[in-house]
Parts: sequence; structure tokens; C-alpha cells
Amino acid sequence: MFLKRSDKGIVLLLLYVDDMVTTGSDLEGINALETQLSMYFQMKDLGHLRYFLGIEVDRSSKGYYVSQVKHANEIIHRAGLTENNTVDTPLEVNVKYNPTDGKILSNPTLYRQLVGSLNYLTITRPDISHAVHVVSQFMSAPRSTHYAVVLRIMRYLKSTLHQGLHFSSTSDFELKAYSDSDWAGDVTDGRSTSGYCMFLGNSLISWRSKKQSLVSRSSAEEEYRALAHTTSEIVWLRWLLGDMGVHLSGPTPLFCDNKAATHITHNDVFHERTKHVEIDCHFVRHHYKKQTIGLHYATSKLQIADLFKKTHPSKRLQFLSSKLNMCCRPS
Repeated sequence: MFLKRSDKGIVLLLLYVDDMVTTGSDLEGINALETQLSMYFQMKDLGHLRYFLGIEVDRSSKGYYVSQVKHANEIIHRAGLTENNTVDTPLEVNVKYNPTDGKILSNPTLYRQLVGSLNYLTITRPDISHAVHVVSQFMSAPRSTHYAVVLRIMRYLKSTLHQGLHFSSTSDFELKAYSDSDWAGDVTDGRSTSGYCMFLGNSLISWRSKKQSLVSRSSAEEEYRALAHTTSEIVWLRWLLGDMGVHLSGPTPLFCDNKAATHITHNDVFHERTKHVEIDCHFVRHHYKKQTIGLHYATSKLQIADLFKKTHPSKRLQFLSSKLNMCCRPS
């Protein structure tokens, strides 16, 4: 631990490395650290973490359950949803939205506040990530149709209020990733939506739903762009885990359901169809040859990242959510 004084106060840099300790069970070391910190700061031991910045943590022998029930309730209350109407999906299936739907809102402040709060809720609710991604695209000039979509997300939250993420105490340290993309899914500009999710053992630790910055001319191209973004996240997570003492010896399995994209990675020869994604090809192939990643084919049915690129009917949504290790708060 290093303490540095400056004109702006004390900067605390804390680094604790012990190859023999992989959990928080070193009580002697924890007590010694608390004693040293108390010499510089006023401190109080609040015990096990229960609540932090709207995130609720339940601990048991099976692991940790993380949720935001109080925060979700506050959003619903702010939206003024007092009726008991609920829905079983955050978005209607196969419905596309554009910036000109409905009448423009005279005061967009509430819309922006609700979407911002929903975005924070995705910390423990990855099942609404794609829906929040959709409504976030209309923040500059929201309309009545977009506000109705936000209210639908709220009604879905009411029906799944106590859902959260479970982090198993028996999870191993194998990192694996899923990558998927929805070709030309945006009706306004024809861009694709990418999604990925990362697991450490069976615990979800990273996910994303985001529209690509460029228009893709083929499904292979948009899938390959998604692979490049996912590979970048894998590289960062491997570095972070290594810095925390978790060193991964083998390549990280990366699952993709597009055979053309996987064939491009395995093919050393660039041809006419891949020139426009050459940088992404070089990046993914470099880490494939370096054995940072191991590219595998996954059927569309078992492609978990499918949750982050488009809407789904209720049963499919529940199946994918369960694969993310989402569950209700234990009693």
C-alpha cells in the first residue's frame, strides 16, 4: 500500500498480492490492512456488504445474489405506474421503432430521467439491456411512441421485480464468451446491433448491446465486426484477471453462430469480400493465432448473446435469461 500526500489531499494506492490467498478468508491480513488504513482515515467496519449505490447484495453458502429491487421500484413509482398491468417481455416481438414515430414530447425531461435510471438498472438486469439500448437512441427528441415503450419496460419490471444475478461460490476461473449480431436490424440507417456476454465459470461478468458504427454489406461482415469488439473485451478481461492473480493459460472460448465469420478467421488469405473489414480481420486473427481466443461454432438455439441483439418471445427470453444465471432473490 502506498500513501501519497498532495495539495489536493491524500491519494491512496492499494495493491495486495498473495499467490497463496485466492479468497477473502485471510482475516489476519484484512485486520492488518484495516489497522493501517485507520491510521490515516476515520473508518467504521460495517460488516458484510448489503447495499451500495442502489445495488443490493445477499450472501449465502451458494454464493452472492445481486439485485436492484429498491431502485427498480423507485423508477416505476417515478413513472407513475399504479395499475397492475404487467407484460412478460420488455419489447414487442418484431416491432421496429424509428425517430419519427408518434408525437414529439413537449417536455422530454421525464423520458430522459427514466431511460437514464433504466440504464443503471442494467447492472443487475441484463435481460433489459437490448430494450434500454433501443429507447436510448431517442434521447435527443423522444416521442409518444418511444415513451410508451419505456412504460412497457416498466410493466415488465413489475412482473419480474425480484430478478437479479447469481454469482456461484463454486464457479471456476474459466473465461468464455458469446458474440452475436443482428444484420441491418435498424430500419432508420440499416446498421446492425451487436451483442456479447462473458462468463467467468458460470457467472456473468460482462455484457453489451450496441449498434455498430458502420453499415455492414453482408451478414458475415457484421458478425465479424461483432467478433472484433468481443475479442477486444476478452483481451481486456484477461489482462484484468491476470492483474488480480487469475492467470488463464489456455485460449478463451469464443462462440459464434456464423460459419462464414469463423471461416474468415481460419483463412490466412484475404480476398475481395473481406477487404473492407481487413483491420478487424487482422485483429481477430492475431489473437486467434496468439491463442488469446479459441473460436467455436454455436448453434443459434444455444447462442446466449442472442438476448442482446433483438427482441424475443416470452419462453425464449426466459430460457436465455436463465443461461445468464438470472434468478429470483432467495427467500
